Amino acid sequence: MNDEGLKAQLEILKLEHRDLDDAINALVELGSSQQMQIARLKRSKLAKKDQIAALEDQLVPDIIA
Repeated sequence: MNDEGLKAQLEILKLEHRDLDDAINALVELGSSQQMQIARLKRSKLAKKDQIAALEDQLVPDIIA
């Protein structure tokens, strides 16, 4: 995939990560007793973060110092 495609995918993942964060915060603020749902959302958020890091690593060239 070219850099533009990776950048587009990266932006989508960042948006999904923010959306998951908003959903988690909303459930917590409501005092929701759905702890399993919150835990699933947190795992999904962490997976998105890992995907974001992997894409960012692909976009940054390796520089040997």
